[in-house]
Amino acid sequence: MNTVRSALFVPGSRPERFAKALASGADVVIVDFEDAVEPPLKQQARDNLAAFLHATPQASVWVRVNAPQHQEHAADLTFCAQQPGVSGLLLPKVESATQVAVAWHAGKPVWPIIESARGLLALAEIAAAAGVERLSFGSLDLALDLNLNTESAAARQVLDQARMAVQLHSRGAALAPPLDGVFPAIADTDGLQRAMRHAYDMGYGGALCIHPRQVPVIHAALAPSAEELAWARSVIAASEAANGAGAFQLDGQMVDAPVVLRAQRLLGQQMS
Repeated sequence: MNTVRSALFVPGSRPERFAKALASGADVVIVDFEDAVEPPLKQQARDNLAAFLHATPQASVWVRVNAPQHQEHAADLTFCAQQPGVSGLLLPKVESATQVAVAWHAGKPVWPIIESARGLLALAEIAAAAGVERLSFGSLDLALDLNLNTESAAARQVLDQARMAVQLHSRGAALAPPLDGVFPAIADTDGLQRAMRHAYDMGYGGALCIHPRQVPVIHAALAPSAEELAWARSVIAASEAANGAGAFQLDGQMVDAPVVLRAQRLLGQQMS
């Protein structure tokens, strides 16, 4: 599975933005048929993407289809199944493995978004469902569903517990690292950087995003720091000098196999 740090949304109703999104440097572009598209424009969004993919056969995008409960869901799945330029499905408001199975019939990898209490309670079965490549976390919708007082310390604590549950079940099901939810304040690059470092520290591989200017901020935040890389190099050098010793000391700290693996992983991130 490819490394995904940034997954950039572009509204299906704005075809003039498709090429710009693909040129943004985002690891994945997601054409949104759901929240970003008004109900009267759902069919037009599909038509827009069909025309773009026909004119740009080398393009590869993901699609956030409408939720399983939505009347346009089946039409979205049929459309995606017929389009070789659609590489996978972002499935919102997932609450059961059965909903994943229906989406998987389109023959594309599925990234379920966990964004409700029911979704959290069904995490084990959703993560283990056939076709699931990675999970993503919908913090905004989850906060609404749980009636959290957004931006309060209590809300952040609850969301972090949910965020960790998504990461735990991702690891348990051997999925790719999950994606964090969108950071809505487009101009707040410092806030986005802090949010992404927080997600990185919790084991997340990247995030969904809503504007091209967020892409380089996310990538920079997810890159190992100079201090981390210096530490990793010193660990690897000391490990090589230890001639296969199972454990040794470095700067007063014990180093054993998990520490060496952590250092190797950091250096691998630098090269990815």
